[in-house]
Amino acid sequence: MNGILPLWKEPGMTSHDCVFKVRKILKTKKVGHTGTLDPDVDGVLPICIGRATKIAEYITEAGKSYRAVFVIGESTETEDASGEIVEKKEVEQPFTMEQLLYEADRLTGSIEQTPPMYSAVKVNGKRLYEYAREGKKVERPSRIVKIHHIQIDESSLSYDQDRGTFSFVADIACGKGTYIRTLAVMFAEQLGFPGHMSRLTRTSSATFTAEDCITLEELSAIEDRQSVLKPLELGLSGLKNITVSDTVASKVKHGAVLPVPSDWTGEMGEPVAVYDKQEVLAIYHLHPEKAGMIKPVKVIWTG
Repeated sequence: MNGILPLWKEPGMTSHDCVFKVRKILKTKKVGHTGTLDPDVDGVLPICIGRATKIAEYITEAGKSYRAVFVIGESTETEDASGEIVEKKEVEQPFTMEQLLYEADRLTGSIEQTPPMYSAVKVNGKRLYEYAREGKKVERPSRIVKIHHIQIDESSLSYDQDRGTFSFVADIACGKGTYIRTLAVMFAEQLGFPGHMSRLTRTSSATFTAEDCITLEELSAIEDRQSVLKPLELGLSGLKNITVSDTVASKVKHGAVLPVPSDWTGEMGEPVAVYDKQEVLAIYHLHPEKAGMIKPVKVIWTG
């Protein structure tokens, strides 16, 4: 079996749990996911099957979108609802849409984030959540992430006077490596309050949306399971691409170093998908040492 399974991950499972179950249902070992989702998070998780595992990294690196609930007035040790509350500051009156949109605009574009202690980021060969569970704090490397937009659902604005908190739903489109719970904390801090993310759903990953997805239960019930797999080419839709002649295609299939095609538009280090008519054969980039040549990053065609 080959292709991409757009899976709807349900809460309570890790991404690795999903891979394990898909392997059992499809009776195949060559299965990989395309970006970890925390157990409490549900949503779109493309799973690569067979030959599609070769392009999993390109789906992982593609843009994603989320629907999140931001809570202003309380922060937690994990930055989401699973952690203990560590700071409270009463919100004395509800925020206006104008205030929220202003802060959303300030967080749009390239921003610097520091990953939460309860995350899978590695420092000195050890994951941050392992340090956190041991009660240790280490210096965390900051990173630049891209926030394409933050849209606030005006109908979701909610002020809990008894609890002293304010919450709202935000739809976020972002680049790879973004922590939405950290974004919730940053949003609250800009307003002068502690904050956290209480709910998260991934609504899209690369070109795959909720409408494309099926659950594990639905997958188990389908007899023709190959029919629900999407072509692996869909996972490369974010890359530049070129189509080559049959003569050149035979060389691409064997991973040959080639002269730069006349229609090549990739920059140095940028991956470009090479097609033979409708089928992707390989990923190439400009040769880092030989001017005027391209070389394969990976050959996808297997014959």
